[in-house]
Amino acid sequence: MLPVTLLTGVDEDLRGTTGAGLLATAGPTGVLVEYDVRDLPNGEVVRIARTATGVIDREVITMGHPCVSCAMRGTLVQLLRSIAAVDRYAVAIVSVPGAGDTQSLAEEIARDGGDDLRVDAVITAIDTATVVTDLTGEDLIQDRGIATAAEDGRAIAEVVARQIEYADAAVLSSDDATTRALVQAINPQARVQTTPAGLLAVRLHDPDAAETRTEPGSITAPLHQDGPVQTLVWQSARPFHPERLYDVLEELVAGTARGRGTVWIATQHRSRLSWDSFGTNIAIGVLGPWLADLPADRWASVGQQHQARSALEWHPEHGDRGSYLSITGVGLDVRELTGRLDGCVLRADEAVHPLTDPFAPYLEGSTAA
Repeated sequence: MLPVTLLTGVDEDLRGTTGAGLLATAGPTGVLVEYDVRDLPNGEVVRIARTATGVIDREVITMGHPCVSCAMRGTLVQLLRSIAAVDRYAVAIVSVPGAGDTQSLAEEIARDGGDDLRVDAVITAIDTATVVTDLTGEDLIQDRGIATAAEDGRAIAEVVARQIEYADAAVLSSDDATTRALVQAINPQARVQTTPAGLLAVRLHDPDAAETRTEPGSITAPLHQDGPVQTLVWQSARPFHPERLYDVLEELVAGTARGRGTVWIATQHRSRLSWDSFGTNIAIGVLGPWLADLPADRWASVGQQHQARSALEWHPEHGDRGSYLSITGVGLDVRELTGRLDGCVLRADEAVHPLTDPFAPYLEGSTAA
């Protein structure tokens, strides 16, 4: 079985240096797979597989739709299985371009790799000079010149945060206490170090754990609160007042890096909603019905973290309805943010039926899974 290491990161030079370091560590039995995406707008990506001594495979991938992940899906597993079949190589390192979806690739390898392939580690390379700005800003991926599909409207903060959340390890460009604390706040399970040393020939990737920590509607609870990086873990057994929440959304995410969790809005009684904020960009969407509205035989379709929380905090009247959020930032005023969130909760003397729901136009057409 060929162990596979997936390497991601939005800084192309840093990812390239980290990939070269991993290949050097692997020695003559390592293979590095890289993608040249400069001609992506024209529908072409060049995939190159090389060892320490030279190129062993080069292929031009032509697509009708210029998408990095599309260029990798369906062809990467075939290449990796052919490398495994040679029975000469001990590890394959795949450098995933900045806009690529590492989670979908890892899941595809696990699903289609059979007994030939195994994902051992997912590593993200992080530039300490830019990561705080990336995670707290409002720039889009298109603004950074990262090769991606023309319709890709993601914020750079979302791309970086999701890379960190799914990774088993983070390699920093330099040792920076704020960056280290920020990465560990977003993903407490990640190993954080300044070189790729010790990240090969060791099984770090647990697919179930990775899926659980990236589960929509889940929260992150850091083990430690270090220096300027703070995380607020907040919850309420009462629903949000829709208008008060809507009016302060921008203020709630100002200066934050990552926010996530489950939301109960008084006028959306049947829908369990997700909160996803990346820097100053925020999205609230429908996750599905509450467990309280589902027959017991469908509970398995709901995420494990939500099931576990519901078992501990089931309300005799509302069941699993409630809001719980984790919001991380650098220099975050936890006390002030707590007050703002508390002020958005529906008071006991407020009725639901006369309320206007400004979220309704954005949630219409969403289906409960």
